[in-house]
Amino acid sequence: MILVPQASIDDYTSRGWWGRVTLWDLFVKNVAQQPDAEAVVDAANRAEFAYSPPRRLSWAQLAVEVDIFCLQLLAKGVARDDIVVMQLPNCVEQFVVYLSCARLGIIVSPVPVQYREHELGHVLHTTAAVAAITFARIGKMDAPHFAGNMFTRLQTEHAALKEVIVWEDLPQGEISNTDRLVLKRAASAAQVTANDVFTICWTSGTEAQPKGVPRSHNEWLVVAPSIIEAAAIKPHARLLNSFPLVNMAGLSTAFASWLVLGGTVVQHQPFSLPVFLQQLRDEKIDYTVAPPAILNMLLHNEALLAGIDFKRLCRIGSGSAPLSDWMVRGFEEKHGVQIVNYFGSNEGAALSGNHIDIPDAALRSAFFPRAGVVGYDWSVSTTRKIKTRLVDVLTGQDITTADTPGELRFSGPTIFSGYYAAPELNQHAFDTQGFYKTGDLFEIAGDRLQYYRYVGRSKDLVIRGGVNISSEEIENLLLACPGVREAAVVGVPDDLLGEKVCACIVAIDGQVVSLESLNSFLTDNKRIARYKLPEYLLPLLTLPRNPMGKILKRELREQAKALVPQTLYESSLKVAA
Repeated sequence: MILVPQASIDDYTSRGWWGRVTLWDLFVKNVAQQPDAEAVVDAANRAEFAYSPPRRLSWAQLAVEVDIFCLQLLAKGVARDDIVVMQLPNCVEQFVVYLSCARLGIIVSPVPVQYREHELGHVLHTTAAVAAITFARIGKMDAPHFAGNMFTRLQTEHAALKEVIVWEDLPQGEISNTDRLVLKRAASAAQVTANDVFTICWTSGTEAQPKGVPRSHNEWLVVAPSIIEAAAIKPHARLLNSFPLVNMAGLSTAFASWLVLGGTVVQHQPFSLPVFLQQLRDEKIDYTVAPPAILNMLLHNEALLAGIDFKRLCRIGSGSAPLSDWMVRGFEEKHGVQIVNYFGSNEGAALSGNHIDIPDAALRSAFFPRAGVVGYDWSVSTTRKIKTRLVDVLTGQDITTADTPGELRFSGPTIFSGYYAAPELNQHAFDTQGFYKTGDLFEIAGDRLQYYRYVGRSKDLVIRGGVNISSEEIENLLLACPGVREAAVVGVPDDLLGEKVCACIVAIDGQVVSLESLNSFLTDNKRIARYKLPEYLLPLLTLPRNPMGKILKRELREQAKALVPQTLYESSLKVAA
């Protein structure tokens, strides 16, 4: 299945950005060159969330398991261009599924392990998947929610779903010469190209139902330099994967870059700080990615970092939330570790700020290279393949001056061609110039206007008295307040001003945070305009998040409504009606 328009394929190929090498070709190359080298490693605590003890597979051993699974797919009638839904935790079996499908031209649609029948039903309906691949049980699922049981029940509602493949039930076997001939013929008949769709991943669905994002082999391989070059990762590196291997964050590093580097992936699932730290110590890790909150906490507790070889682990990626300049600077000064700041989406819109392009830690925590703009040159080759523009969301005009928020838009070989089976969504996903509309607000910054500064989501605004307030801006400021561990900002209804700002705060253990202390700090230390000050405080033990770790603002808005005096809220509802 090829979804990218031929004109784009021809353009990107002629420029040398896309090629004919598939992900399967890279795997075959690695198996031939280093059969006995370690390829994939399970988390040490695998028995807590999967059916068997942890395993370590060499490239040759992984190849054997791929052969066996390919035969099982063929026996079940799964063929080229069929879609299979995969719900597995981070484990070595994921690599078996991905590689088997890459070989046979089968499209993998990976989903988070947190998905239940509501979300799975949406995925099955959208994709018309013919098979589901899962474990009988994942983690601490209750019996009614055993993964195998859920998919079996869903078969009654989705006629296309012919097979539910439960891994534990698969027969074990050996590969004969006849089997090898069958596999060779099947791969030859599939005629997989680098432009065939390889995966359909799913957006986070923070504000709406998840959307399917198809990506071809070429679309995955072209994003690998954004990871490898930005973090200066060397061939055969050992990578610790702490993100679910189901979307851009995990697959770009722990699959596409892994194949390009011929490295080793050490899996981590679910996030457990003691296990994560032990893996950093024991597995000789060269590169990993961790959320800003984790990196902040580790730097606050230096004893936790004892025994980690930071001469080897000298680059750590982070993103998905604002970085603290204190954290970026602290890792560099105390441990010689450079933090790479990433912004990205499943759709392929990505920016990366490293110590080469942005040496100053304070700048790197807040700014990204203004990639894809004529006149600026950056260290990562991907920046020379894409184009970006900043657009006023009201007028549609390009923004070229500093300190004016606008929507960042992308075009180029990293950007997807459109949501799967969703023409109505695609009508609004791209502008008239063919640029993907990210929905993310940035400003131009820097002494040479060379940077982008992230200020929030275009729809993640509090509109107070007709004035737009960026939630992300206030959240970034709140994170610097004493006693604050995590922060999110939402609007609450107000019958006079429309909305007021509510700060949703998770305090550091043992500390008390009040609305007065927050606003005193913001006023005295950050000196922000008073209209931006929070007028409500919602204390929480944790922030609600989706399976990808993104904060669920809709849940916070519902909780925050309870803070509004009832008569005031009822009045606002009447006005809205």
